[in-house]
Amino acid sequence: MAENVAERGSEERIGMNAGLGDPWVLGISGGFVIAFLALSAYDVNLLSELVSGGFTWTAKYLGSFFQAILLLTFFIAIGVAISPAASAKMGNLDQPEMSTFKWVSIILCTLLAGGGVFFAAGEPVYHFVAQSPPAFGAETGTAAAVQAALAQSFTHWGFLAWAILGSLTSLVLVHAHYTHGKPLQPRTLLFPVFGERVMRGAFGGIVDAVCVIAVVAGTVGPIGFLATQVAYGMEVLFGIEDSYGSQLAVLVVLGGIYVTSALTGIHRGIQFLSRMNVFLALFIAAVIFVFGPTLFLLNSYLQGFGTYVSSFLETSTMTAQTAPDWWMKWWTVFFFAWFLGYGPLMALFVARISRGRTIREMIVAVAIAAPVATTVWFTLLGGSGIYYQMQGVIDLKEALTNFQFDVATLTVAQALPLGLVMAVLILILTTIFVATTGDSMSYTISMVASGHDQPARSVRAFWGITMAVMAAILLYMGAGQVSALQQFIVITAIPVSLVLLPSLYLGPKAAYDMAREQRIVS
Repeated sequence: MAENVAERGSEERIGMNAGLGDPWVLGISGGFVIAFLALSAYDVNLLSELVSGGFTWTAKYLGSFFQAILLLTFFIAIGVAISPAASAKMGNLDQPEMSTFKWVSIILCTLLAGGGVFFAAGEPVYHFVAQSPPAFGAETGTAAAVQAALAQSFTHWGFLAWAILGSLTSLVLVHAHYTHGKPLQPRTLLFPVFGERVMRGAFGGIVDAVCVIAVVAGTVGPIGFLATQVAYGMEVLFGIEDSYGSQLAVLVVLGGIYVTSALTGIHRGIQFLSRMNVFLALFIAAVIFVFGPTLFLLNSYLQGFGTYVSSFLETSTMTAQTAPDWWMKWWTVFFFAWFLGYGPLMALFVARISRGRTIREMIVAVAIAAPVATTVWFTLLGGSGIYYQMQGVIDLKEALTNFQFDVATLTVAQALPLGLVMAVLILILTTIFVATTGDSMSYTISMVASGHDQPARSVRAFWGITMAVMAAILLYMGAGQVSALQQFIVITAIPVSLVLLPSLYLGPKAAYDMAREQRIVS
């Protein structure tokens, strides 16, 4: 307990003048931000063509590679979780730094933000009404399409997606950092392979910078899209004009929330924001389940989850040979590459907050419990949307065919019991969801840049503000630029996947090294 209090105190005493860290990380990642904005301003069409070309090539030729990494990570992590080594404590602490509820809340809110905001309502309804998943062959709009739509959504946001965000990689980082004193940076994942060569100089800086760029690309997208979603919601609900001015106002409020949260640290702002979000999500979930189409939701979840489990390998390994190219590009490969891009920095964050937890607790929380919670959330929002679509209460076919997922979320919310109240609460919830990703990623990018697991407040503020400003500039140029940036994360998944690859072996090795050090195994 004394150690925890000391750490919380030191988190506030870290100097304001610690600098922005490794010049390679700042130079490359900052250069990317400037170059992307400059090219957007110079020739939007050229930027879109370059990103789209790289996106298409990556999805076509490396999609199966990405799928294999996610599958292997999940199965190997489960193997570690049931092994004798799983009883080892992480981070050289006998007791966890925070309660289980607070810990799980931070994990859920940090990693679920993109799905919770943009796809939980829209994706299942899209698969039901616009395009039935190729793996199931169900006709759109039919009873069979319900379970197919949910099962496909679970495939994208389920076990594989979560496992890559903090299971084997977190084990490597925890052992290297807390046992061998290596910094919490992506380069540390490669230390067992390349030794000290990767820990200093250009090599390590490039590794860290690529991982930072992937997270910036993946986080600025949700920040920008949230501004459009909330601005649209304010116009529909309250008659406030949806304009760039209203979008900018949303960004200012959102940035203020997550930057303040990042400045106050993990044990205060980040933890508080995550807990508040979980309580609100539980309240909304209870209202939907009790007062909404309860029996339909319950039956749909059981059938959808059963279909997901029974077709797990088939849907997870589907390629362009068995599904249309556009499907793989815009759905399965896009999501899997997105999660890969987030992998190293999310693993850093999970490692940072999981001291004192057993290996088994961490893997079960990240790779099993959190995905199950995600499937429930997708069923409550998406399943309700499917029900109201079938009853003729709403009609989202045209909007979702044009990929207008912001429209889907608000439309489903308004159709729920206490429609106006639920719509407002869901808008608040989505805002906090994105804020929890913004604060945790601002904190984690700062850890990478500074090489310190309690980075200076000035560094946290710099990266948090940078992402908000980047979203504002791209929205000013047009929402298409935000989409292009989000697609760019698929391209960054190429080098990031190589950073993650050694963890397939090093993760179990780190687990057994910790177990031997603690005399749990011989």
